[in-house]
Formats: sequence, C-alpha cells, structure tokens
Amino acid sequence: MKTLERTRRGPETEPTTREVAAAPGVPTTGPVPLAARHWSWGWRALWAFLCLGVVLEALHGFKDPAYLAPSQSTRRLMWTLAHAHGTLLGLIQLAFAAYLGLVAVPPSPRRWAWASGLLLAAQGLLPIGFLLGGWFIRGGDPGVGIFLVPVGAACLVVSVGLIALGPGAMHRSEARGRKSPES
Repeated sequence: MKTLERTRRGPETEPTTREVAAAPGVPTTGPVPLAARHWSWGWRALWAFLCLGVVLEALHGFKDPAYLAPSQSTRRLMWTLAHAHGTLLGLIQLAFAAYLGLVAVPPSPRRWAWASGLLLAAQGLLPIGFLLGGWFIRGGDPGVGIFLVPVGAACLVVSVGLIALGPGAMHRSEARGRKSPES
C-alpha cells in the first residue's frame, strides 16, 4: 500500500506524516506526538479565531445594526470574548508545543497526557461557550452555551497547573552537557 501511495504521489515527494509516524525509531508516546498535536491545533485555532476577529471587525466597520444595536451589547461582548479567548488559547497551544520540544525527559507521561487533553478541551469549551452564549441571547443575558465557559476555564486551570507545578524540566541543551555519574 505504501508503495502504491508513493507511486501515485511520485517518487520524489516527502513521506506523509502517517508514514513518518509508522517508521521504526519514531516514538509513538511521549512529548514528540503531543507536540505535533498541539502545533496542529494551535495554528488551526489561531487561524479560525483570527478569521472570527476579521468578521467581527467587518460587522463593526459596515455598521451592521444587528451587531451594533444597543440591544445587542451582550452579543458583541460574548463574540469578542470568544475571539479573544480562542486566539489566546491557540497561542497557548503553540507555547505548550514549543515547551514539549524543549523537554529532555518528560516527568510523567500520564501528567503530559492529562495536561494535553485538558488543554485541548479548554481550547474547545471556552471560546465555543462564549460564541454560543452570544448566539442565543435572551433578554440581555447570554444563552445556555455560556455554561461551557466555567468547565473550559477549569480545564485550562488544571492543565496549566499540571504543566507549571510538575517536576522541573531539564532542557535538552542541559541534558547533553551533563556528565553521567559513571564518567
């Protein structure tokens, strides 16, 4: 199957991510796959929420009454918060991916897995909660989607706590420069 795929793409093309991941010697657990996942989610989230910001700027720039009417202040606030939180969480995903690239030895694979999962959950729950809260407003109050926000915030707080309060991480440059006790 791999030869068939490579033949279709041509012999001079780079291997796919799946082919690289299946190659011998490429780790399937630990910081490398987690970093790749967070690089991907971070850039996609950054793009999506920056596009949302452009749409909000366009609604404001074209003076859309459905967006700028005084009765829509809750909607404006919720959608602005969705844009801001989504963009910031995309940057946090990228920072976590970069941090995983610096870690020489992960303190605990379980800790990394939990931190990763909770950070991804926060990426979805926080901005989507604000977006839905602004989409379905009732009498000046945010819609029921706003209840996703505290859950997302809790995921973010626990995830950052797992990352920050974990054992001190040794950087690769320090790990290379250290002498082993035997030498």
